[in-house]
Amino acid sequence: MTQIDFILLLRIINLKIMNLMDKYLEIRNYSIDICKPLKTEDYIPQPAFFGSPPKWNLGHTTWFFEEMILKKYVKSYKVFHPKYSFLFNSYYNTIGERVARDGRGDLSRPTVDEVYEYRKYVDSEMSKLLSAIEPTEELLFLVELGLNHEQQHQELFFSDLKYAFSINPLLPAYSNKAFCETPAGNDGWIEISEGTYPIGYSGNDFSYDNETPVHQVFLKEFQISRKLVSNGEFIEFIESGGYENDKYWHDDAWIWLKKEKISKPMYWHKVDGSWHQYTLAGLKKISPNNALCHISYYEAFAFAQFKNLRLPTEFEWEAAADQFNWGDRWEWTESAYLPYPGYQKAEGAVGEYNGKFMVNQKVLRGASVTTSPNHSRKTYRNFFHPQMGWQFNGIRLAK
Repeated sequence: MTQIDFILLLRIINLKIMNLMDKYLEIRNYSIDICKPLKTEDYIPQPAFFGSPPKWNLGHTTWFFEEMILKKYVKSYKVFHPKYSFLFNSYYNTIGERVARDGRGDLSRPTVDEVYEYRKYVDSEMSKLLSAIEPTEELLFLVELGLNHEQQHQELFFSDLKYAFSINPLLPAYSNKAFCETPAGNDGWIEISEGTYPIGYSGNDFSYDNETPVHQVFLKEFQISRKLVSNGEFIEFIESGGYENDKYWHDDAWIWLKKEKISKPMYWHKVDGSWHQYTLAGLKKISPNNALCHISYYEAFAFAQFKNLRLPTEFEWEAAADQFNWGDRWEWTESAYLPYPGYQKAEGAVGEYNGKFMVNQKVLRGASVTTSPNHSRKTYRNFFHPQMGWQFNGIRLAK
């Protein structure tokens, strides 16, 4: 290698580190920005097992960098607090014991201020690490994974906070933006020809392991809707007795419906004869032309049955995605969350990220109005249990 080549290589490495640090700070600061409207009391409540308090999310996303990176790459690293590994571990069995998922809101300590100090400490140590060494491929991957992990929790912040606020009789507002104003779109159907289609991520940027490897899937000819299902269409389902007619529902769904006394979508209220919904801007009258939101797979399937249509598979969705607008709602598919052919689960804690959840869940595709910037791609596979509707989920139909 000539001296000029060596200098160019150093510049490339320095540029890569600078870009990574800029991205790191941008994403980490966004977590703080979305918490700015909160009062101290808002950081703690956890009214349901599936929603984590903002304070815990801030600590957990910081724990990821400390546990997965700093402890491994900094020989003399001193942890911020010896108990935080226990407090902020989520589901990583290989790392150790943790607070029960439904007990995260029981923790009055550490205080909110102490969690923010924890973030500052870890960010400072990460800055020192990335400035001091040439990052290996493994380190770069772990930093990217940590940043994408934080972006997932940024979206969960909106979903979890909305649920916590929704059960407060005051129905408080987080901001002036409701995050439900998106139009459903224009009518029409997209025809997709029979054939074999490549499925999975094949680029050079970050992707999750459950998006790979790329493989070929044979699809019969089908049609997929250009638009998302609207509030007005779902009101027709409700007022036609959709929640009372067992012919539209899976048996498990019918049992869930009766047990939980479900008769309308999450956050919907009938006020003086008109449908309203709780939003992050408070209680708002429902616009019939806006896209339906916060719907479970059970409800999505039942609605499709009501319309004599169906949900697309995740492979149909991906094959057609370039031909319609997506990104306003996570869209339920008819596909079970399973590994792609040739999928290999990584060793250690990283392997727990996606692989161990590939059972009893349904895939959603796309993104939502609360998905963080630069955190969506058509191969992204979200997944939830079929009764869960607290995410910003919607419906696109197929036939």
